[in-house]
Amino acid sequence: MGQKGFFTDTTLCIGCKACEVACKQWNQLPDDGFRLTGMSYDNTGHLGASTWRHVAFVERPVPMPGQTVGLLDFSWLMSSDVCKHCQRAGCLEACPTGAIIRTEFDTVYVQPDVCNGCGYCVAACPFGVIDRREDDGRAWKCTLCYDRLGEDMTPACAKACPTASIQFGDVDELRDRAQLRVKALHEKGWEAAYLYGADADNQPGTGGLNAFFLLVDKPEVYNLPPDPVVPTMKGRESWRMAGWGALGMAALALGAVLFGREGRA
Repeated sequence: MGQKGFFTDTTLCIGCKACEVACKQWNQLPDDGFRLTGMSYDNTGHLGASTWRHVAFVERPVPMPGQTVGLLDFSWLMSSDVCKHCQRAGCLEACPTGAIIRTEFDTVYVQPDVCNGCGYCVAACPFGVIDRREDDGRAWKCTLCYDRLGEDMTPACAKACPTASIQFGDVDELRDRAQLRVKALHEKGWEAAYLYGADADNQPGTGGLNAFFLLVDKPEVYNLPPDPVVPTMKGRESWRMAGWGALGMAALALGAVLFGREGRA
């Protein structure tokens, strides 16, 4: 089937939120109300159990390259966020019931009929993507439209995107396309353009993302962690340190016994 994923080019996003609507419509997700956050024009705020696509509106007092006017220099950064379908998926590794699986498309999928709502996956996601729904307690997140992939269809969000900001396809092909896009932007003076999470070298803490991004500012500006690490990656190191600690305690105890005998003799 091949490794499928998303390449999101944030420089092409216009914030129309067509991807959010298409995602909710296809996956029959409940609305999140119509409240503004008070921090921007965004009305959904963040990813969650009922929001599997979220378009961030980032207002910043920094002009885009070539758009400096001197007064009121300002620019918007728009970015359609989604589950990253990590190569080392913390949610999958933390799930005790096998409800979270890796599919034949190399995506990460939550089986709702197996999930028991324990919430271990929520704490294990370094991106804060997966969440439990209040009405049933089970964990939900983007499926990368698993049902559509089975019918050889494009995921709803990518299909609805009018600017090709969200691109779907084979991950290797998307990486090549993304590298060419970064090179083209650099040639136009957008030297800040770079890829976030494109592969394991780019982001060793997750092993690389099947849904990666082209950004033009620090990850924190887009509400993305600068150096995400799957919790289980540090498990081996923790056990090794615990082993050294236990050996140290044993050596101290043995030394106390031997010195105690010499002192009494």
